[in-house]
Amino acid sequence: MSTVNPQPLWQPDPQRIARSQVTRFQAWAAEHHGAPADGGYEVLHRWSVDELEPFWEAVTQWFDVRFSTPYARVLGDRSMPGAEWFPGATLNYAEHALRAAETRADEPALLSVDETHEPTPVTWSELRRQVGSLAAELRALGVRPGDRVSGYLPNIPQAVVALLATAAVGAVWTSCAPDFGARSVLDRFEQVEPVVLFTVDGYRYGGKEHDRRETVTELRRELPSLRAVVHIPLLGTEAPEGALEWADLTRADTEPVFEQVPFAHPLWVLYSSGTTGLPKAIVQSQGGILVEHLKQLGLHCDLGPGDRFFWYTSTGWMMWNFLVSGLLTGTTVVLYDGSPGYPDTGAQWRVAERTGATFYGTSAAYVMACRKADVHPGRDFDLSKVKCVATTGSPLPPDGFRWLHDEVREDLWIASVSGGTDVCSCFAGAVPTLPVHIGELQAPSLGTDLQSWDPSGKPLIDEVGELVVANPMPSMPIHFWNDPDGSRYHDSYFDTYPGVWRHGDWITLTSRGSVVIHGRSDSTLNRQGVRMGSADIYEAVERLPEIKESLVIGIEQPDGGYWMPLFVHLAPGAVLDQALLDRIKRTIRENLSPRHIPDEVIEVPGIPHTLTGKRIEVPVKRLLQGTSLEKAVNPGSIDNLDLLHFYEDLARKRA
Repeated sequence: MSTVNPQPLWQPDPQRIARSQVTRFQAWAAEHHGAPADGGYEVLHRWSVDELEPFWEAVTQWFDVRFSTPYARVLGDRSMPGAEWFPGATLNYAEHALRAAETRADEPALLSVDETHEPTPVTWSELRRQVGSLAAELRALGVRPGDRVSGYLPNIPQAVVALLATAAVGAVWTSCAPDFGARSVLDRFEQVEPVVLFTVDGYRYGGKEHDRRETVTELRRELPSLRAVVHIPLLGTEAPEGALEWADLTRADTEPVFEQVPFAHPLWVLYSSGTTGLPKAIVQSQGGILVEHLKQLGLHCDLGPGDRFFWYTSTGWMMWNFLVSGLLTGTTVVLYDGSPGYPDTGAQWRVAERTGATFYGTSAAYVMACRKADVHPGRDFDLSKVKCVATTGSPLPPDGFRWLHDEVREDLWIASVSGGTDVCSCFAGAVPTLPVHIGELQAPSLGTDLQSWDPSGKPLIDEVGELVVANPMPSMPIHFWNDPDGSRYHDSYFDTYPGVWRHGDWITLTSRGSVVIHGRSDSTLNRQGVRMGSADIYEAVERLPEIKESLVIGIEQPDGGYWMPLFVHLAPGAVLDQALLDRIKRTIRENLSPRHIPDEVIEVPGIPHTLTGKRIEVPVKRLLQGTSLEKAVNPGSIDNLDLLHFYEDLARKRA
């Protein structure tokens, strides 16, 4: 692996290396915290994982984290799960996100863009004022630290204001995008019992208006914990009966009051895909997210007050939370609410041009779609301010690297990054001081003890293994909601290698220090960066009387595409005709997400299970990727081995 791409595609010049934050941080940490002064990123990374306490203390001092109560020590307990970070400390995430208002009041904190692609600024002072007003109104509604506040919102400034006001109060934020159907939203929000719901009446996508008022009515009916619903009239409709108006809650000129909460106080709840049941409600802390995101955005993405940070995302994906954290570094954050490909495939490049984005993030799938559509970003748009294009959601194929290099600019920093909702950050990816090799992530992130392990727990170099993290990270979940004994949390990450985080990705750590991601080692469905579990699909599809049982698989393709077939075992007498095909697709579109409509619906003689009755998704995925039957599955664990020959034959035909 280490000799596949001996020549880098891109190399930062000496000036860029010298002025990057990570270089300046290393010199400062060497002087104040015993970090190695020489040897560049590789030795800094080694120090950051060997010496967790001095490293993370250095991060808090470099970024001037304001502890209203000092910490007793950096790491009280380092066992996983359950690591205790900065015990005794109190702080507030929103206070840090709004600090730039003190010195740059009239500069834009947010640039909001819709499908007209015309940016609308929200200044730092205006953002701070609205957060102050809304936080006071939330307190007046009886919202207290620890209460949950939910948003059924697109990527608009109101969503950022609602998140920051929630954090200012010490309440716990959680959100879903409005293209999620009611059942998908309820599967998430019902678990956390929100007391306030922020909603839109609808959203615009692909040049069309999508009315969501019926869904909002259903959410209100099915969430008895709600004390208040706040109406944001994105489509201009009147507030439903009993709802509060957004404008009324955000018009006061009120200085924000920031509740000082313990470092480990919950900040937000994110959701896993729900592969084997209800989505996991993942809780991350105010302090853990604050220091992890300062490190990731400030040092790795090299963002600061002069930058404009654009990542194409929705509020249902962790990348939205990550995007909002750009405010922590004083960066102007670009919010794009619309289709990634409207009115044409080049839409995101146009947004990057019109907002003056310096750091632009998107999905690997979008890059490959642009390549296939013969888009020429460097020729057709002024992207001279873009210093980095980052991709995530799935591994960026080698052709994607070459296309960005050839079609955007030769002197372009390309950062393929990989992380997870589970930590709301990156395990590996962007490093402004390192070269970029085709098909590879530059390096593991600072403070992240990333390793590749074989089944026995032996570290591997230049070989494919399981992605593990052998030391705690501050943004690892503090717990899952409704998991009182911690068993679901433990079983999700620590069951395979006790005391070590196993993430569920196949990776290679190369001998040059870079990282190659090979896709999931589990069965999460990942379309355009939006993850969904197979259980959601089954629940919707199998309501149809013609479907006896189903199996859905998502497979990363060598060209960067993503093939998602749905296999259906029909009820006696049913026929997979066009009418049934249309109903299957309509059911998924209306109940779940238009992104997760299968590429093909294929009739099968039966669905294989484990002996305990679980559908076997990962073995079928491996068969469809060309793995032989004897390597893909343990025959003794399957209820009907003959059923697997169908998938084996299908893989052969597709190859």
